[in-house]
Amino acid sequence: MREEEIKRKRTESRLVELIPEALSSMNDNRINGLSVTEVVCSKGRYDAKVYLDKSYLDEKEQGEALKQLRAVSGFLSTYVRESEGWFKSPKFTFEFDGQLEEISKMEALFKEIAKRHQKNDAIKDEGKSDES
Repeated sequence: MREEEIKRKRTESRLVELIPEALSSMNDNRINGLSVTEVVCSKGRYDAKVYLDKSYLDEKEQGEALKQLRAVSGFLSTYVRESEGWFKSPKFTFEFDGQLEEISKMEALFKEIAKRHQKNDAIKDEGKSDES
């Protein structure tokens, strides 16, 4: 890894910790309990895409939360700058992360495949014992 990549990863890691901390200090129930799953900074660290866990929010609540997050992004930038002593903070954009749902769907599919495989093996074993 090059030095610039290391700095970007360090910034991303720190933002994953700071953003939920800042959100939890707010009095808005729509956003103070949101979990950050990942932060991806641009190459120059001027922009940061913040991915949020959507597991317990419906579509309407997600829209309201995104709207509120856009409204408080200035507060988040100030919080991050002051907490870390940075001269500037990245511009935040927010998006709900569907990756966790995809992972759980894949895990369910793998379990189903394993069950079918075990069932087929049991049927084959029964067939062999009948032939003996």
